[in-house]
Amino acid sequence: MQKLVVFSGAGMSAESGIATFRDHDGLWENYCIEDVATPEAWLRNPSLVQTFYNERRKNILAASPNAAHLAIAQLEKSFDVHVITQNIDDLHERAGSHKVLHLHGNIRLAKSSAPQLPHEEEIHYPIEGCELDLTRDRCPKGFPLRPHVVWFGEAVPAFEAAIELVKQADIFIVIGTRLAVYPVANLIYEISSHCQAFYIDPQAHAQQLPSQYQSIAMKATDGLEYVLDLIELSD
Repeated sequence: MQKLVVFSGAGMSAESGIATFRDHDGLWENYCIEDVATPEAWLRNPSLVQTFYNERRKNILAASPNAAHLAIAQLEKSFDVHVITQNIDDLHERAGSHKVLHLHGNIRLAKSSAPQLPHEEEIHYPIEGCELDLTRDRCPKGFPLRPHVVWFGEAVPAFEAAIELVKQADIFIVIGTRLAVYPVANLIYEISSHCQAFYIDPQAHAQQLPSQYQSIAMKATDGLEYVLDLIELSD
């Protein structure tokens, strides 16, 4: 069975009504990165950070997987499908995908805010509902729980695992990401010489991509439908 790897970004979930960060009217229109998405922000004003992510979690819980999420899950009938996502929502899982690697964490989970805790020692706690409470929700050592997300300035623990998946891909579909966040944007360079590679984004033709990629300037749902037709024709 061929290995099909999907690398998804914010544009994937935008069609489910989840706000992106960089587009007009995106999340950064109302918040500064330095105030809500860095370790320093947590130390300075944990209440503001917690409120920001509680709002995002509420939005995500109200959203539903779109046609692109569902189509990727259905591909498991024909391919060994692995999803690598920059998104912190759980829409891939709710659509039915079983192998999802979250590069930047999962907002439906929490972890201890204890300093200098090695990644391999992290415990992830499911969050009931949309809110984490600074005073009530604490780890066994008494530290408040923080969202299980990778903030700007933090390492990306899942990056090496993502590289290995991309290297093994027979088909690699990059969808809904502007490739503006590093180091994860470098995943596009890890494909093998035999891999069929596709890049789906409304601004696809503005990207400088390796020649192995076919650019599809479409939104996630339409672009994925187009690519799946191509894959079917090549079988």
